[in-house]
Amino acid sequence: MSAPRDEHLAPHPTALDPTGRHLQAQAREWRATAAAVRADLPGGIPAWVVTRHADLRALLTDPRVSKDPRRHWSKWGTGEIPPDWTLLQWVGVDNMFTAYGDAHRRLRGVLSQAFTARRVEALRPRVEAITGELLDALAARPGDEPVDLRATFTYPLPIRVISELFGVPEGTEAELRDIVDAVFRTTSADEAVAVAGRMDAFLRDLLARKRADPAEDLTTTLLTAEADPPLSERELADTLILLLGAGHETTVNLLGHAVTALLAHPDQLAPLRGGEVGWDRAIEEALRWQPPLANLPLRFAVEDLVLSDGTTIPRGEAILAGYAGANRDPEVFGADADRFDLTRGDQDQHLAFGHGVHFCLGAPLARLEAGIALPALFDRFPDLALAAHPDHLLPLESFIGNGFQSLPVRLGSVAAG
Repeated sequence: MSAPRDEHLAPHPTALDPTGRHLQAQAREWRATAAAVRADLPGGIPAWVVTRHADLRALLTDPRVSKDPRRHWSKWGTGEIPPDWTLLQWVGVDNMFTAYGDAHRRLRGVLSQAFTARRVEALRPRVEAITGELLDALAARPGDEPVDLRATFTYPLPIRVISELFGVPEGTEAELRDIVDAVFRTTSADEAVAVAGRMDAFLRDLLARKRADPAEDLTTTLLTAEADPPLSERELADTLILLLGAGHETTVNLLGHAVTALLAHPDQLAPLRGGEVGWDRAIEEALRWQPPLANLPLRFAVEDLVLSDGTTIPRGEAILAGYAGANRDPEVFGADADRFDLTRGDQDQHLAFGHGVHFCLGAPLARLEAGIALPALFDRFPDLALAAHPDHLLPLESFIGNGFQSLPVRLGSVAAG
């Protein structure tokens, strides 16, 4: 049952599901309840979840909304956030993700020097080559036996690309994979503490290696980028953390959901195969229908914020951006917003990569990889089919990352040539 209209004034917020099993259902209920609903994050930390498209889009560009917990989150200032909090890796870092105002402009300027459109486009030959290698390995498998496409294709492609982009030393890729996976899980405080230490050690070692032996990679570029004042060691390491998430996890989940949606909707796949619809449409609709990040922590009210229905988010309180809910808001995407439809004319309104000054820097890389990987996969395996019902696929144990733990498929025949 929906909460009463004045639920935002209640002292006991509803609980947000940390397992990721009810993301869309919960978003749908909250969207119908109010412009913002007060909910418990892991550890009982309250935040206002915004799942209505118009309100979220407005908040993402509102200068009265900050991402700096040190300056604008009352609970941070009073010491109420425990040092082992599950989401500390999301709000306790020192990088562009948690910066506000001039501090954000300084850090974004540094990243703009390193993560350029030219650098992303220059990755195209490597993305094509890695895609080909992974598809060749899949083609050598028996076509009638189930294979986990996440483990063999949608996961290794982005992690190999980002590892090469960063200049990660050979032999350490597996460690990086484990760390990134753990960052996005939202069910264990103990794991959050452990992964924070592992991540810090890994990235500080990477920075030390690049200082001693510079190379043509993004890590070296960050070390030599101009900033006033220069980036601290903490800012450098935390900026690499940000880029790992922006350049890897989004693509893994985008590829997984795009494949699943197309195989579960053969009527949508047919015009793609026939060339009547471009693959860019499939990518954007997958981003809208199942955004790679369902909810993104956290933003903070610099002053009292009054939303479209009169709901007030008080100054100093936390805000969770509900991308999954906003991307299916019927007020923007129509009564069929829950339908996966490549022909819809409102795709460009989705907020999968955010909006405004914090728009995801990894978006061009995710789109590049998906634009290469998806048509190559479906061309190589024209009989590709799911080996499990979509409703039976286990989601990631996260209310942030929106993807699958595995993606079982049958490859079928391999296309000639």
